[in-house]
Amino acid sequence: MYPSEYLYSREHEWVRVEDDVCVLGITEFAQVELGEVVFAELPEVGQVFNTGDEIGTIESVKAVAEVYTPVAGEVVEVNDLVVEDPELINEDPHGEGWLIKLRFSSASDLKDLMSAEKYEEYLKSGEA
Repeated sequence: MYPSEYLYSREHEWVRVEDDVCVLGITEFAQVELGEVVFAELPEVGQVFNTGDEIGTIESVKAVAEVYTPVAGEVVEVNDLVVEDPELINEDPHGEGWLIKLRFSSASDLKDLMSAEKYEEYLKSGEA
């Protein structure tokens, strides 16, 4: 279920590395937990974040969740389609429902993320 080429955080964000840019979104698990997404607030291009910073919020009919970046860097693109149609997060969280692209500062941030296999083990462990 979780793309093997992605990396995953304990806070249920995924990262797809494309050269020096990370595409960031929330996982299938996170969107199921949230339920029907009705609003996404994302940062602006040019904003700079440290690892673990809140980059935005996702609102559903039952909750509001903060989204954190597992890597430090500068926002180079925001998925305007998600802002216009937040349901994309529910429909395709690992594809068209991506949130931002971030030019990361340090590849060492990636070492703290989990492989798809490790993330699935994390979910099964009940710690999630």
